[in-house]
Amino acid sequence: MATTWTASNVPEQTGKTFVITGSNSGIGYEAAVILAQRGGEVILACRSQEKGRTALEQLRAAAPGAKVKLMKLDLASLASVRAFADQVKSEHGRIDALINNAGLMAIPRATTEDGFEMQLGTNHLGHFALTGLLFGRLIETAPARVVNVASQAHRMGKMRFEDLMGEKRYEKWSAYGQSKLANLLFTFELQRRTEKKWPGKAPVAAVACHPGYAATELQGKGPELEKSRFGAMIMKLGNGMFAQTAAMGALPTLRAATDPDTKSGDYYGPAGLGEMAGPPVKVGCTPAARDPEVAKQLWERSVELTKVDFGGL
Repeated sequence: MATTWTASNVPEQTGKTFVITGSNSGIGYEAAVILAQRGGEVILACRSQEKGRTALEQLRAAAPGAKVKLMKLDLASLASVRAFADQVKSEHGRIDALINNAGLMAIPRATTEDGFEMQLGTNHLGHFALTGLLFGRLIETAPARVVNVASQAHRMGKMRFEDLMGEKRYEKWSAYGQSKLANLLFTFELQRRTEKKWPGKAPVAAVACHPGYAATELQGKGPELEKSRFGAMIMKLGNGMFAQTAAMGALPTLRAATDPDTKSGDYYGPAGLGEMAGPPVKVGCTPAARDPEVAKQLWERSVELTKVDFGGL
C-alpha cells in the first residue's frame, strides 16, 4: 500500500454518486471538490442552506461542469433525516458512497429535536438513521461504501449506557469522545452484520477514517456557543501552529471512499507522529472500538431510539 497517497490517487469517478454530510466547509467540502473534479456527482447535505449555497458556488468554480447539488439535512432532527433520505431516493437511482462527515465537538449540553444529547444525536444517531434509511439504495448500487468520519478522541470515549444522554452528568469532552467511539463501534458492527448476511460478497463496505488535526470550523464551535473569547483564541492559535490544512485532513476520507484496495472494516488516518498530520494510511483504534458486545448493545439502542432498523440487518 502506498504511504504517499495524495488527491492525485483518487480514481476517475464518472457515473458515481456521493452523499457528503456537513460538506459546506472543512474536510467535507474539500472531499467534495476532489470527487467532483474526478467526475463524481456530489450531493452536499447541509443544515445551513446559506452556507451551503456559498459552498455550492465555490464548488462549481473549482470543478466546472461537475454535477453538484445542495440538499437540506439537519442531523439533529430525525424528521429532517427522513425527509432528506426520501428526497435522495426519489431523485437518485444510485449512491456509491455515503460519507457521514458532519459533526459537533465539545459543545455545552444541548438536545436535538428528538431529545437526544446533541453530540451523540448529531455525530452518531443522525448518521445511524441516515445510513439505515439509505441502506437499500446502497445495496442496489453495490459495491457501495459507508464512510464514517471518526476522531482520535474515540480513545478517551466510553459508552455510558446508564446515562447515554448525559442527563445525570455531562462533560463536553467526554460526550464528544463517546460520540466518536460510537462512530467506530457503528462502523465495525455494520461490517460484521453485512458480512454475516452476505458471506464473502457484502454489497456495502463499512469504512472509517479520521482527519488527524485539521484546521476547520469544528474547533471554534464550542467556544462560540460558550461565548468564550479565550477558548476561541486558544483554538485559533492551535489551528495556526499545529494543524494541517482541511484539504490534507480530507485525504483519509477520500481514500476510504475511493481507494480500490479498501476493504470493509478498514480505518484510515494520517501517517505522521501521533496521527496528527500526513498522508492517509491504515491506522489502529482502541480495543473498546472493536468490542462486539458493546457494539451490539449500541446498535440495538440506536435502533430503539431512531426507529431505523436497516431492514432487520
